[in-house]
Amino acid sequence: MSKRNWYALIAVIIVVGVYGYEHFLIEKEQTAIIEQGETTKKDTNDYFLPASTTGQVVHHEGYSLSYSESYEQAEWVAYELKKRHLSNTNFKRPYFEIDKAVKTGAAHWRNYKQSGYDRGHLCPAGDRRYSREAHDETFLTSNISPQEHDFNSGIWNTLEQKVRYWAAKYDGVFVVTGGILKGDMSTIGEEQVAVPNQFYKVLIDYNSGGTKMIAFLMPHEASTKPLYEFVVSVDEVEALTGIDFFPELEDSLETRLEASNSYKDWSFN
Repeated sequence: MSKRNWYALIAVIIVVGVYGYEHFLIEKEQTAIIEQGETTKKDTNDYFLPASTTGQVVHHEGYSLSYSESYEQAEWVAYELKKRHLSNTNFKRPYFEIDKAVKTGAAHWRNYKQSGYDRGHLCPAGDRRYSREAHDETFLTSNISPQEHDFNSGIWNTLEQKVRYWAAKYDGVFVVTGGILKGDMSTIGEEQVAVPNQFYKVLIDYNSGGTKMIAFLMPHEASTKPLYEFVVSVDEVEALTGIDFFPELEDSLETRLEASNSYKDWSFN
């Protein structure tokens, strides 16, 4: 083999080696991110986490989620909203990013582009203004679902504000929220992200002298109805989603609270 051919062969070996090493580093980094996502639970109370029907639970600094690969979004997002979390700080809105901690691959933000739907937060950025990191991680694509703008900025936003009111009044509530990923749904984007026909929000208050629950089930459409008209029992949301919301609660307490659709213990003023 000529010297020239030897140099060419060596160059090829070097290129292949560099590419292989870079691929190894990327794979190693991805594995580390997934492993971190399986263990990090700094601002999520484990005791109140729902059961996962998908087997893919991811933990971030300020919320946890159960990702449904079939529908390319979370079946639930759960987090604790304490009074000390509430802040009027206005951080610059970041770009949406793919959640690398989702081992099956979270949906790309481009699915939403020109879809006609908002990138609707499940854990709202407004609930995580106590730090830039907590705020910015709400812009991961695992934390969004397609929402009609008038719904997202209307009745859904009204409910999010009411949750903040209760968090201040009761010194904290635990929130579980998501779309009803059942039935005949339209999809958007190349990855066919499902568009839920209904959204739910389930809250539990355990700080204000006795545990209480409330659940909301909203059609995915604009509405001017008062919030209390959307109150349902937790049992009803469980029947629709197949999710066991508070499996760690003592059975008799769980049964009693989840069967009730009363809102008399929650202030709607």
